[in-house]
Amino acid sequence: MEEYAIILDYLPLGYVKEGIPSYKRKPVVQAIGKEEFTLLELIPKENTSLDIHQKVYIGSGKREQISRVNRRLRYDDLTATAKVELNYVVEEIIKSKEDKFIEFFNEAGSISTRLHQLELLPGIGKKHMWDIIKARQEKPFESFDDLKKRVPMLSDPVKLLSKRVLMELEATGDKKGKRKYVLFTRSTAKRN
Repeated sequence: MEEYAIILDYLPLGYVKEGIPSYKRKPVVQAIGKEEFTLLELIPKENTSLDIHQKVYIGSGKREQISRVNRRLRYDDLTATAKVELNYVVEEIIKSKEDKFIEFFNEAGSISTRLHQLELLPGIGKKHMWDIIKARQEKPFESFDDLKKRVPMLSDPVKLLSKRVLMELEATGDKKGKRKYVLFTRSTAKRN
């Protein structure tokens, strides 16, 4: 379960949908969980001011700003603003949880005889995978900077991880090829 979420978009007047009068609309927050990258729709408490990129508590204890978690969202349910902010927020979360993601590079294993977990990251093929495996056998990676130094052909690891998380969030019904594997996110909400 998610304890904290980061706000992607705050709609103080709720969703603008045809047929719903403005007096019936309630404020809505679209957010992403910090642990499992779960896309969530939150209902803020009355008279609460919220900002994009703000961290809010959504756990089971007393919540200061959020009344309740309304539902899980699919990527397609996000507003245009939330989709733009998603990339930046995912990168922020990855940087703040560097130890967790370095552990992934140090401990990733084979999925099948032909596929390795590292190959699921965009831009990593067999050659880069073997470079990473050889470097981690010498000594486990300690940080993203250490990873960049010891595997020079590798582009920015934060961007690679961010692309993979976004790919998992955007994956809808077509779970073919590398998209069928989920490394970092919670599976998306089911269609209604």
